[in-house]
This record gives sequence, structure tokens and C-alpha cells, in this order.
Amino acid sequence: MNVIDLFAGCGGLTEGFKQTNAFNTIAAVEWEKTPLENLNYRLKNKWGITDAQRRTIHFDIQRTDELFRGWNNDPDFGDGEGLDSLVAESGGVDVIIGGPPCQAYSLAGRVRDKDGMKNDYRNYLFESYLKVVERYKPKVLIFENVQGMLSAKPGGTPISQLITQGFEDIGYELIGDIKSNALIDMSEYGVPQKRKRVILVAVNKNTYSDTQKVLSTFYNEILPKYKEELSTVEDAIADLPPLVPLSEEEKQGGRKMSHNPKEYNVLNHTPRFHNQRDISIFKELAEDLQEGTNRFTSSEALKNLYTEKTGKTSNVHKYYVLRWNEAGNTIPAHLYKDGLRHIHPDPAQARSITVREAARLQTFPDDYEFTGTSSDQYKMIGNAVPPKFSYKLAQAILDLVFSRFNADEFTEQMSMENSFSI
Repeated sequence: MNVIDLFAGCGGLTEGFKQTNAFNTIAAVEWEKTPLENLNYRLKNKWGITDAQRRTIHFDIQRTDELFRGWNNDPDFGDGEGLDSLVAESGGVDVIIGGPPCQAYSLAGRVRDKDGMKNDYRNYLFESYLKVVERYKPKVLIFENVQGMLSAKPGGTPISQLITQGFEDIGYELIGDIKSNALIDMSEYGVPQKRKRVILVAVNKNTYSDTQKVLSTFYNEILPKYKEELSTVEDAIADLPPLVPLSEEEKQGGRKMSHNPKEYNVLNHTPRFHNQRDISIFKELAEDLQEGTNRFTSSEALKNLYTEKTGKTSNVHKYYVLRWNEAGNTIPAHLYKDGLRHIHPDPAQARSITVREAARLQTFPDDYEFTGTSSDQYKMIGNAVPPKFSYKLAQAILDLVFSRFNADEFTEQMSMENSFSI
């Protein structure tokens, strides 16, 4: 089945879809260069897509006419042939996946912005997504975003209402009660972190009849088949080589190191630099949990500790130690700024998590090699859809496509369009 990934990032959604061996990535669009370079490398070297450079499109999706037809000599994006030629060459689009940047919908983003993100252009990137959908008319599409979109009201109108109406206007239907059906806890699907995301699946009304029944069946019967027992932090990272504090700081390649810098042949498993104050705090907090004294498990105790150690105050607690026997807390994009809320649970290591540990908690395979700066790597991992969930979502989409709902008509139509063979 032919798929386009919009707002692709480093390819968390694409990775899961490729793992099914049932989807052909004809294009992936992303305007940030480093994540797209990572996806390009992955498609070429893992999935054997020799023309990955052509299919991974570095461009601004808001410039949709150029995105469709191509562009030349752009100072930011160079030359590109556009989606139309890739789609025509592939025989059409069966599925479109993706989700616009989440900052404008996130609760945290609204707290930080003086206007509550009401005027942020990212609130309306879904309109560009809709233009791509309208042009290529896939049978099914996936729109992923943060839980905060359920309460976001740019311009005073709920974003969920705008999105629902937008899909309706171009011939697609979403589930009627989004909050009750489409808010998915990914820890229920084998992802070892507490991560709730809105997963909107929309179906083409020309392909499916009784669309609300189809969508209800998807959310309440098909997708839940892929749930599994809780995966914990211990399951995810306990077998990685330990990275313990050095007796004194070292420099390696011009970079200061506070911990054992060896990667033990594990990709991206290099520790951040931490000063001695933070190392002592990490050790104290992890020991508190390990020994069961639990002096620092309340928000107030953690805020007091922060003030005691730094002389500063904060309205929110800065520290969080991952629990071995629980799912981790959400891996966010802003993990690139600091790791105080993702402290390794082993007191002997007294550090924040590495890029590889963040990738493990996001269920990226160990052979996915992240390139760019460490900040780039943490950010793209935090922005991604966990590939393990994506894989299960892709399987559920296959179940939906080949289910009893219009299966014969769908198969006949797809065969005629030459998009794939059965």
C-alpha cells in the first residue's frame, strides 16, 4: 500500500509502517533538515530504498502548490520535483499519515506563551495537511497529535471541531466522540512510558459506507487487539552498559565528560556532562527510591531540595527519577534542554538518560543510528511516534482495510488503480 508521511520528523510513524512489510513509502515531507537526514539514512540503509534522497522531501508544507508541482533554486530548500510526480509514478496514494508540530496544541506550550498559543501559526498547519489529503484522496488517513489538542481553542473555536469540519468538507469522516475513542495510552501497547496521544483515523466516505460503525469498530475492536502487558523502564534499559561518574572530569574530542564515555559498541549511548552538584543530587534521589526511604517523592519535597541545592525557586518540581518497575514518564522534545526529569534509576550511575535510553523508551530499534548534535537527537526522538505503537497501528489499519467493511469493493478498486497487488 502506498503511503505518504507528512511532518515526518525522523520517521517514528514510517518505521512502524515499514516493519509490517505492507507499506511502500512513496514520500516523506519534513521542513527540519536534521530529522529528515536521519530518516533518509534509515530508509536507504535499513529498508533498502535506493532513491530515499528523492522520496524524503525537505520543504515547507504550507507552500502546498510548490509541494505538489515542484520548486527550483529556493534559498532554503534548493530544488525539488514535488509530490505529483512521485504519486503518479507510484500509481496513487492509499494512506496518508502524520501529525503537525504539537507545540501549539500542548498544554505546556500554552502556559509558556503570553497569548496561550492562540496566534501560533502551528495551530493551522492541519489545513496544509488537508490540502494534501484532498489532492491525493487516500482511502484512510492518520492524524496524530498531543492530548492538549482536545482543549485547544485557537481563535475561540475548539481545534477538534475545526479539524472534524475540515475533514468533512473534503469527504472524510472522523469518529464522533474523539475524546472517548481517539485518546490512546501508548503504554497499553508495549511502549515503556506514559504517553497519551490523540490518534485520529479518518476514512474516505466514497470508500466506506456506515463510516461511524467502521470507525467505532476500529477503535473499540480492531486496535485494542494489539494491546499487551505493561513494559517497564527495567525492560527497556536495564541491559544497557552502565555509565558511571568519573573520579574527575575529562575532555574527549574537545568535549567535557563527567561520566564513563565508552559506548561499548552501543549506538548513541554517550552520557551528558553533569556538574558535581547535579551528580550528587541524582545519586541522592535515586538512593532514596532504591532504599525505600521516599523522602523526595512529593512535589513539595523536590521543590525544597531544588531550592536548597541551587538557591533558586521553582513553581514546579525539577527532578524526576525513572522507576525500574513502572513505565517511564513521557519522553518530550524538550528533553534536549536538560535531563532533570529523566534521571537514571541506578544510584551508581547518577546521571540523566542517554540518547539511546530515550530511544529505547520510545521503542526505536537499536540499529536506528541517530546523527546530528545530541540536542538534535533528543529533540527528534521526543517528537516521534513510538515505532512499536506505529507498527501496531499499521497492523490495525491493514485489518481495517481488509475487513468485512466494503472489502470486496475496496480490493477491486485498489487493483484497478494498480496501487498494489494481492
